[in-house]
Amino acid sequence: MDKSLTSAPVGALEEAFHAMVARSRDEPPAGLAERLDRLARLRAVVADNEERFRQAISADFGHRSAVETTIAETMLLFSEIRHATKHLKSWMAPQRVATALQFLPARNRLMPQPLGVVGIIAPWNYPLQLTLAPAIGALAAGNRVLIKPSELTPHFAGLLKETVAARFDATELLVTGIEGEIAEAFARLPFDHLVFTGSSRVGRLVAEAAGRNLTPVTLELGGKSPAIIDASADLDEAAERIAYGKLLNAGQTCIAPDYVLAPERSLQAFAEKVRAQMRRMFGTDPSNKDYSSIISDRHYARLEGLVADAAQRGAKILQPAKADDPNWKAHRKFPPTLIVGATDAMAAMQEEIFGPVLPVLGYRDPTDAIAFINHRDRPLALYWFGKDGTARDEVLARTISGGVTINDCLFHFTQINQPMGGVGASGTGAYHGEWGFRTFSKLKPVFYRSKFNRLADLYPPYGGKIARLEKLMRFMS
Repeated sequence: MDKSLTSAPVGALEEAFHAMVARSRDEPPAGLAERLDRLARLRAVVADNEERFRQAISADFGHRSAVETTIAETMLLFSEIRHATKHLKSWMAPQRVATALQFLPARNRLMPQPLGVVGIIAPWNYPLQLTLAPAIGALAAGNRVLIKPSELTPHFAGLLKETVAARFDATELLVTGIEGEIAEAFARLPFDHLVFTGSSRVGRLVAEAAGRNLTPVTLELGGKSPAIIDASADLDEAAERIAYGKLLNAGQTCIAPDYVLAPERSLQAFAEKVRAQMRRMFGTDPSNKDYSSIISDRHYARLEGLVADAAQRGAKILQPAKADDPNWKAHRKFPPTLIVGATDAMAAMQEEIFGPVLPVLGYRDPTDAIAFINHRDRPLALYWFGKDGTARDEVLARTISGGVTINDCLFHFTQINQPMGGVGASGTGAYHGEWGFRTFSKLKPVFYRSKFNRLADLYPPYGGKIARLEKLMRFMS
């Protein structure tokens, strides 16, 4: 590209990327000791600046619960790093693979190798955890990593850039700026793998840009994740757990329950129980430090529009205060809201909500609930509440989603031995633990021929020997 036509931020981005590529191609792959050192330094970035990160994230949100930042961001990262450090040696070892009988004596191995340079386009909703969790897998796999934080979290982005630069060489791990032109240019770089976490709309654009370079992508998107209340469910228990899952980070969670399907006869009672649990957990005072703010005025206005549209179309709205109440709006905190009797015609049922607004719909028969879900895009998460094992297994068998938690919300995400990822419109690929290591590695098949086998019988000139060998191979196949 002509440098005269390239802006300063984009020019610096391209130079940093090409420097990483050159090092990844010219130097031997990072060994165990070097990878462990990088993971230790990444942990130190978080541990030594934990309070600064909490304050920066809160500043970006207007207010972010310090407890939620600790539990949902820093502690999950520490767990991920500890797990990778403990198991990295075994992950890196070549894996034995069986050799077909007709090729014996010989052996097969699957050899993990770093891909090269991994790009991460990070979201704003959990800026620390969802930025560094894929970086842990990429570093464990021996890659070099380039990170583009969200423009909606400038305080956090600046701090991450500073703290990473203090402990990492720019060709190991680098955090870019958040300028608009960088966001546009980042996905066009020919990464060896690209990770994007965010909306389905932007995910399509990222995949399209990456596709021009045949860059493999991991997309963790969102969508409308349902919660099903079975007739056998304990309504009080389900209401408490759904209220927590919905209101964590004020609903700004990609795997939050987006809507609830409940038996028609229990619909009103269940909605009142969720409302009571929301009030018990967070009260009605917008200055409550446990309740987080909405990330921006634009997103606040979007949520107001969803609720107003539902009310206009006949839904019953349950909330402790109107969203335009000055006491709530001044804190940019959106009142916990239930939309009871939501319908497909409402905007809240046509797009991901990503806020503390929960539509509750009724169903007559469990098959109706399954059909309702299956006629929509595959969700990133699904939640089922009940005691009837047969009904549970029917839902598990007949629905497809990125992940499932039974009788709770969110916690499949925290299982480090399970992959995290979407399906269809909710994403592609997966990471976490060894799944992340494998995502960011090339698992290269290697066949070691033995000098004692008879593969030379396949070479011309063909004659009686090839007929005998063909007969043997057919027998063994």
